[in-house]
Amino acid sequence: MLNRTVNNCRLSVLNAIYLILEIYVLRVQSQHRFKQTNVYSMALRLSPQFGKLNRKHLLFALPILVIGYFLLSGKRDDNTVLLATVVQGDFNIRVQTTGEIKAKTQTDIEAPGNEMQQAGLWNGIKIQELIPEGTRVKAGDFVATLDKTPLMTKLQEVALELDKKESELKQTRLDTAITLRDARDELLNLKSAVEEARLEVEQSVYEAPAIQQQKRLALEKAERNLLQKKENYQTKVAQAATRVAIIYADLSKAKNSFDRVSDLLSNMDVKAPKDGMVVYVKNWNGRKKTTGSNVSPWEPAVATLPDLRELQVITYVSEVDVRKVKPGQEADITLDAEPDKKLKGVVVQVANIGEQRPNQEAKVFEVLIDILNPDSTLRPAMTTSNVIHIDAYKSVLSVPLEALNTEKNLSYVWVKKGASLKRNEVRVAAVNEKDALVYQGLEAGDEVVLTAPADTSGVTLNRLANKANPPKPFVDLEKQKKLQEHLARVKAQAPVPGAAGAEMMVTEE
Repeated sequence: MLNRTVNNCRLSVLNAIYLILEIYVLRVQSQHRFKQTNVYSMALRLSPQFGKLNRKHLLFALPILVIGYFLLSGKRDDNTVLLATVVQGDFNIRVQTTGEIKAKTQTDIEAPGNEMQQAGLWNGIKIQELIPEGTRVKAGDFVATLDKTPLMTKLQEVALELDKKESELKQTRLDTAITLRDARDELLNLKSAVEEARLEVEQSVYEAPAIQQQKRLALEKAERNLLQKKENYQTKVAQAATRVAIIYADLSKAKNSFDRVSDLLSNMDVKAPKDGMVVYVKNWNGRKKTTGSNVSPWEPAVATLPDLRELQVITYVSEVDVRKVKPGQEADITLDAEPDKKLKGVVVQVANIGEQRPNQEAKVFEVLIDILNPDSTLRPAMTTSNVIHIDAYKSVLSVPLEALNTEKNLSYVWVKKGASLKRNEVRVAAVNEKDALVYQGLEAGDEVVLTAPADTSGVTLNRLANKANPPKPFVDLEKQKKLQEHLARVKAQAPVPGAAGAEMMVTEE
């Protein structure tokens, strides 16, 4: 065991020393290519065996590798000039992104969202059971079951409210009946009092005038009292009717709520509206809805049935590159699962407003790419690597971006001519992620300096005498015609601007 450990460590040290020498030689030959590369990544590139060492062996090898690398690097002559050769060839401007496949059209498999809203389940219901993603179903087949627990609680609440309203209606009717009965008895008594007062007035004919006047006043008082009580009785009848109507309306509302919750309870099984393959939908945070996820009245979709005949890639472009991307541009699509499969696409939509995606600091813009040559093996949610072709130039000169310098709106490069360096003005037509297209001021085969010399005193800028026309991008007319025809068909099917759901429009600048 000890001998094997010693041998492994010895192998690690020897491998590290060998790598130090290789990295140093390669760095001298092309140092600018390693400016943004760490020692470990260079070691993996030069010797894949280095990446197979376990952590314990790396403890021996990595310190030696790092120390040796910087010792050798420190011995480099300070006067070393990093050069690059001006090359002539194709120059491509591209935007590289990652994305995933989705169907252009799809049918949502939805929970009864309106019924949940009417039942007062504002927080939604959890998915208790959901069939596996990718399952092929027919119309009416079972897809998911929703948790009945909150619905049972809600049913108990509305049932209790219904019983309460029924008891309240019964009690109100009894109270009303007693109150009106007492009012009617009082009216009868007042009618008798009026008759008695009238009889006394008739009998007082032979009494003194003062007595007669007193009897007449008593009759008038009794008649006024009877009239007021009749009006009060009518008011009590109207009040009782209104009170009963209000309680009856509340009772009807409680009964409707009970019926809705009861009906919803019997619809907790979600079924497929049509034939297709089940694909899970995503929440606002980008995570797929699965067992335990919440379904709300505002987002009732449980899953979708995508139309696999027309597929597209949804991807996101940074705010730096989005200005370059336009509908109608060609795109190369590669599946992460099948790198050898090459797909062709065309950009059809570019979002006008950026958004903040999870785990991303900068804002990005959604871009949709139609797949022009889909096949039966493609599935939604497959991850893709995409290259959007912005412009292409044929037979032009290019230099690394490191060689390009600017001063007062002028671009220039340091050109090595024999043992001397010259500072020549150049004109740039375009740049990509690593090179610049120079159309004036250089020739193929010229050697340019990648880092400016430390001492530039006395070196003047060689200005260009005249201005040449920049080269124009190459356009494959036949290919461009097909892409524009596809884009025209997409625009014809696009929703009317301003219509519901038309968040993005297909535009062409």
